[in-house]
Amino acid sequence: MTRDAPSAGEAVNSASVLQRLYVMAGLVAGAYVLYRLSAVLTPFLIAGILAYLGNPLVSRLQRWGLPRSAGTTLVFVLVVLLVAGVVTALLPAIRHQALLFLDYTRQYAELLQRQIIPELSARLGIHLDSQTVTHYASANAQKLADWLGKSLRIAVSSGSGILATLLDIVLIPVLGFYLLRDWPSLLERIRELIPRRRLPLVELLARDANAMLMAFLRGQILVMLALGTSYAIGLSIVGLQTAILIGLLAGFLSFVPYLGVISGISMATLAMYVQTGAFLPIVGVWVVFGIGQILESMVYTPYLVGERIGLHPVLVIFAVLAGGELFGFAGLLLALPVTAVLIALLRHAQRWYLDSPWYRGPAQATEEAQSCPEKK
Repeated sequence: MTRDAPSAGEAVNSASVLQRLYVMAGLVAGAYVLYRLSAVLTPFLIAGILAYLGNPLVSRLQRWGLPRSAGTTLVFVLVVLLVAGVVTALLPAIRHQALLFLDYTRQYAELLQRQIIPELSARLGIHLDSQTVTHYASANAQKLADWLGKSLRIAVSSGSGILATLLDIVLIPVLGFYLLRDWPSLLERIRELIPRRRLPLVELLARDANAMLMAFLRGQILVMLALGTSYAIGLSIVGLQTAILIGLLAGFLSFVPYLGVISGISMATLAMYVQTGAFLPIVGVWVVFGIGQILESMVYTPYLVGERIGLHPVLVIFAVLAGGELFGFAGLLLALPVTAVLIALLRHAQRWYLDSPWYRGPAQATEEAQSCPEKK
């Protein structure tokens, strides 16, 4: 008894399954390569993000009649002048305040051993060894510093260390320039590789993901700048001598929910206590950060980021920690952008699932298809 030859439908199904296996294998291999090259890819990722953010402006200049290369050059020159101006204006103050904050930290450590620990020991009725308390605090502070600087240390220690880091700093603007100049052609090459029957679906998902990602990145950068400026101005008003340093640092760390405000309050409280030795000025520091949180939740985030982004703080914290653990500094850079894109794609998946027979049931799906023929 001979077995019948496979039908055309079976052959098509077999080819479709094989194609999906190839795609999954390619995705797994690509993820492994990215994981192995995460430290090397950092300047490329930063340059890619900068090119992505600058592409709308260069495209607008191109629509106004300016050649793509000239528009890219103009945008880069303006960005370099802006960054150079900001660094020139703020660097002396930040350097002075950084040295002042280090001196405050030293004074606080001396005050802790000389006055605070003996007073606590007398009031609590227990013996506290200043060396033990200092060692415990230093150990936990070191753990926190290790957690915050893990990815930065990976970037600095990889390759040739500091030399590799300096090389990355030089490479970023060069790579960013070429990526920004050739951005449309790169997208067109990617578009040509997409199967024609999947092209409408991919373009729909890409448009939604691009809209969310652009809104999120621009909005988050503006929120960080607005918060840093607000904290710096507020702390200067209450008389903190390291206001610019702590305010800008707290604003920069605000891309992780609560990390910026917690670190800012801790540093500002310590600096104000050592600076004044009184409790009332510390209350002013807390008021500044409280007002900053109100502005962030009621003004900055709704107007600069928008409610439609919808990234829950717990999801943001998990994404940042997971990205840093898996891919180091490159993972920190990509964690929130990738999460925003995944949220956009998952919204489409949720809508398809709610419209599918798996959710509604075969009978209800058949009735809706018969009552609404245009959906077929």
